[in-house]
Amino acid sequence: MFGKSAKVELLKRVPLFADCSKRELSYIAQVSDEKSFPAGHTLIEEGTLGREFFVIAEGTVEVRRGGRKLPQRGDPHSIGEIALLSQTPRSATVTTTSPVRALVITGRAFRQLLADVPSLSPKLLASLAARLPQD
Repeated sequence: MFGKSAKVELLKRVPLFADCSKRELSYIAQVSDEKSFPAGHTLIEEGTLGREFFVIAEGTVEVRRGGRKLPQRGDPHSIGEIALLSQTPRSATVTTTSPVRALVITGRAFRQLLADVPSLSPKLLASLAARLPQD
């Protein structure tokens, strides 16, 4: 079980939250829930609307787009934030390939967080923009 300080430390390593202050990370930690998933569990299904996003703390996942396997990602990372923020369908299917422990933030909690902590919005937008492909 993650304590609040462990959640903050995990969130600090996620690129999406890289520019957030300790206070902002603390707010994010408050709205996140720790959940465990067995191997073979579908976290996200391509084409569906995003209702939450995940910060993987332990375990591995497989990402597929159009049925094609995409490269494996390592270290703690966030999954599903783009569909959640843009309210567009999920762009890939994510399935656990081992037991996974993750922090889960629902869309409702995330939108409330952005309303309560307005300093987060520009930081998250800058982080997402930095991840977009360059022309």
